Amino acid sequence: MLDESAPDRTPDDPHGSLVGRSPDLARFDEFIAAVPESGGSVVLLGEPGVGKTALLEAVAARATARKLQVLRATGVQYRARTSYSALSQLLTATRELSRAATGAPALAAALGVEPGAAPGPDAVAEAVVLLLKVMSDHRPVLLVLDDVQWLDCSSAAVLERVARRLPGSGAGLVCAARAGEEGFFDHGGLPVHELGPLSPADSEALLTRRFPALAPRVRRRLIADAEGNPLALLELPAALTDPQRTAAAPLPRSIPLTQRLQAAFAARVRTLPAPTRHLLLVAALEGSGNLQVVRRAVAGRCGLKHLAPAERVRLVHIDDATGRLGFRHSLIRSAVVDLASSDQRRGVHRALAEAWTGVPEQRVWHLAQASIGPDAEIAALLEEVAEVSARRGDGPNAVEALVRAAGLSPTGAERARLLAGAAYVGASLTGGLREVPRLLEDAREADPGADSLPQAMAASVFLLNSYGDVDTAFRLLYGAIEQRRSARIPDAALPEALAALLMVCVYGGRSELWADFDVLVTGLDPLPDTLHLMRTVFGDPARARPSDWARLDAAAAALTTERDPVRILRVGTACAYGDRLGLVEESLRRTAAGGGRGENILPAIQALSLLSNHAWFSGRWPEARRLCREALDLCEEFDCPLRSWTATFTLGCVSAACGDFDAARACADRMDQWAGSRRAGAVRRYAAQVRATIALAQGEFEQANRHLSVISAPGTLAPFVGQALWVFLDAAEAAVRTGRRDRALNHVAAARAAGLDTVSPRLRMVVLAAAGLAAPDDDEAEARYREALAVAGSERWPFERARIRLYYGERLRRAKAPAQARHHLAAAGEAFGWLGAVPWAERAGAELRACGAPARGVGDRGPLTPQQWEIASLAALGLSNKQIGARLYLSPRTVSTHLYQAFPKLGITSRASLRDALEGVERPPR
Repeated sequence: MLDESAPDRTPDDPHGSLVGRSPDLARFDEFIAAVPESGGSVVLLGEPGVGKTALLEAVAARATARKLQVLRATGVQYRARTSYSALSQLLTATRELSRAATGAPALAAALGVEPGAAPGPDAVAEAVVLLLKVMSDHRPVLLVLDDVQWLDCSSAAVLERVARRLPGSGAGLVCAARAGEEGFFDHGGLPVHELGPLSPADSEALLTRRFPALAPRVRRRLIADAEGNPLALLELPAALTDPQRTAAAPLPRSIPLTQRLQAAFAARVRTLPAPTRHLLLVAALEGSGNLQVVRRAVAGRCGLKHLAPAERVRLVHIDDATGRLGFRHSLIRSAVVDLASSDQRRGVHRALAEAWTGVPEQRVWHLAQASIGPDAEIAALLEEVAEVSARRGDGPNAVEALVRAAGLSPTGAERARLLAGAAYVGASLTGGLREVPRLLEDAREADPGADSLPQAMAASVFLLNSYGDVDTAFRLLYGAIEQRRSARIPDAALPEALAALLMVCVYGGRSELWADFDVLVTGLDPLPDTLHLMRTVFGDPARARPSDWARLDAAAAALTTERDPVRILRVGTACAYGDRLGLVEESLRRTAAGGGRGENILPAIQALSLLSNHAWFSGRWPEARRLCREALDLCEEFDCPLRSWTATFTLGCVSAACGDFDAARACADRMDQWAGSRRAGAVRRYAAQVRATIALAQGEFEQANRHLSVISAPGTLAPFVGQALWVFLDAAEAAVRTGRRDRALNHVAAARAAGLDTVSPRLRMVVLAAAGLAAPDDDEAEARYREALAVAGSERWPFERARIRLYYGERLRRAKAPAQARHHLAAAGEAFGWLGAVPWAERAGAELRACGAPARGVGDRGPLTPQQWEIASLAALGLSNKQIGARLYLSPRTVSTHLYQAFPKLGITSRASLRDALEGVERPPR
């Protein structure tokens, strides 16, 4: 950790002074002073070399002077794959702290002190915060984290949660992150202090203080080349010869900054004695600064006393508080590693593997780096690491472990199997679809005659997700599974292969695919619970048994502590048609967050899509749009078109219900165009539902009936079509409005025969409402509507509930009961207005007027809907209708309509008044 913008330290000024950083230090002095009372967190953000580490050191020194206990950790590139390494740095800084940490069950499990799976990051974070609160009762604590962009995934997940929970705790956290560099630590929403470059005057002052013999014109050239970067200002002169520094020799015409800095670091390392260079190499490859491990790894060759030459030239330092070794800058670490030969690096990795005995994951990585020839034992250990990493959602680490294991495997068949496994994890977890063909080709070269099942699994997932080639994916995977089943070879991969095949059936959406699938699973005992649930309550929910739904409820309840994103997604997906997404919402949000950290892209996309679907049915339509945007952005970034259609479908439904028919039709058109040649029945039915929603909103019931027939024949619940449960009320209304009452009655009878009215409150509500729509006499209709509205929990589905009130009010009006009709029609209109369902609000208003009551127009005064608030807020920032529409997936005309409706509610007549009008207006709940 190089003191990037500080002069040499002197005995009377042990921490040096930071040139040009007085305002920054003042900001952190205020923060430190407030820590004992209020706690909190600050992120120090800046470009590489701008002086973040130097400022952190000054902050730590000031905190120590104020009697705060400072705990430090540093993210390291070489250790980013090792779970909880940074957290371990913090919690084992002192013997007392280590004892306190290991006394907490959650922390003991996370640090590997106690056997068993580590708890989730929320539990670990809560334990850390509790520990810090206890410590702060005796002496305030400040956590200082450097290079958080390189924190290991597990530590980052915990520490970012800790950072958000420290306000009010009496403990503080300051962390430094490189601007623009991705990592696992998400500092979004935390207070940020940006550290910019030095001014030309400060740059000159720094150079003059550190290099007083520089010629003025040389100094000016270095200031221009460094562009205010303190690290470059301090290191560029070291790369010059003495004649160049004094202008006795010309300077190079062009100095490539990065290369020159790397060269400067390497040159400084080369001057060190051999024992010191070896010790630095051990420390660099160990990564955490754990001197106990370093000491064990260098035993017999050198000792910690050999660090002295490196400390004198300011390459490393020992933290007096924690006893950990730290490099002054990451480039020094890189230079140390680059200067070593491959044989030297392997020797150090072997020594570190011995030093890490008792910590299997760290040990096996060092063993793998030390090996050059085949080693079946290490390959097997790496495969175990990959399985653990995949279960906790760390896809990149799992792929890397499998690829390295393949490189160490002694046989071509094993190499092929592991490479195919890496391809499958990449295709199904990390979103690394572009790497799949290369990995599969490497697998084929490793063993042309290898078992086809692992390769078929990866290839089918790749074909499905990237090209949507349903039929090829099905034939490839079905054939491989059938061959394996015919040979009666036990295979642990078979359930996973069947799960992959099931998703092909889902998107293919054809009965013949499901029939072939059922042949393969016949006799498979026991059938994994997620596979059973996906086949029953998701694959064909209309024919699921009560025991299947009970089994789903139990599986959903068990997700509270689940970390495996694949299991979360399979159980969550199974919840979709039975209206149980609310049970798994928190688990899905955890999975979606993993995508932002680059851990599990494909599950994150699916989680976002499921959450958006839940928001659509729950009436949280602005949230649904936002989640759809996040999912679609990931799909585009990772070139995964298949997974985009669920979000596109939800977006189309919301747009149609809100009256943005152009945007909704565009969604349906894109789905139809993509699904047609690929025979992707599920996507084609998504498009049909969007078109049906448009038709219903416009009162074009014959068209709605035609589109809904694509999903399920009127009066039936088509097999293997879960969407039939989503459009149940739509189908009943379209049938009744087109004079096909018998079909609506058949629809209700089919639902009751299937027991759908017992599956969820929503399904009970819509089955009763459909019976009311189809009822031949008014008394029976009113009874059914009353029952539907009385269903416990029905308010969780506000759009369908408002539609039922509308139907009830229409029936009452025709039955000459205008007073009762007005009550339900007004309630329906208010709900539609709040949702932003403009066409439906207009329909309710027309019915009210037919009752002789003055109806509130959709543009009259009243509270802003969530959609109106979001659009008005963006307009107040100066965005045009077109820009707002692009951001919210709305047409400019729809944006204009919402603004027109919002203006009278805000008491204004133009956009110029929006900013002032919105002041003090609370954001409506979603």
